[in-house]
Amino acid sequence: MAAATSPLHAPEGRKARGRLQLLLILFVVLGPMILATSMYKLQFWVPDGRSYHGVMIGNGLGRADIGIDAQDERWQLLVSAPEACAEDCRQLVYLARQIQIGLGRDASRASHALASAQALDGDYQGMLDREYPQLQRYPLDAQRYRQKVGEPGPQLWIVDPHGNLVLRYDAKVNGKQVLDDLRHLLKLSNIG
Repeated sequence: MAAATSPLHAPEGRKARGRLQLLLILFVVLGPMILATSMYKLQFWVPDGRSYHGVMIGNGLGRADIGIDAQDERWQLLVSAPEACAEDCRQLVYLARQIQIGLGRDASRASHALASAQALDGDYQGMLDREYPQLQRYPLDAQRYRQKVGEPGPQLWIVDPHGNLVLRYDAKVNGKQVLDDLRHLLKLSNIG
């Protein structure tokens, strides 16, 4: 009758094979996590390609951080004007409205807004009241805006329903690219 071997007294070959299996399991489980953390911390093997057209705001800034105190529970196309709302600013306000309309059935998930540091001139104010009745208007703290943004001139922002800044575009932006970016965000998002 063969004596039963306990795991403590197993032959050396079985112990080595068991250790190898344990190391392989640990490598399969922990290896990808260690690799991903290293890639993030050390910034290697980061893909160069991207699927968005604006400047990604990845530092957690919100509307309030750049001097705009506002609440909206939808995605927002926000035009910021740290100076007077001149021709570039007006073009961005028009573009923001057109992009929202271009969303089609998803248009109710987004809004458009203007945040200006200076009061609008009377003619432009009247035109906005008549032709842009859904345009939300907010005051802009120019000093806080310049400290956080540092970009001169008007900017177009995509803001998520939590008030986080997602993408930024300058006055020379192509509206089709912004529309593509916003559609992509709405497709991926369950909020707003």
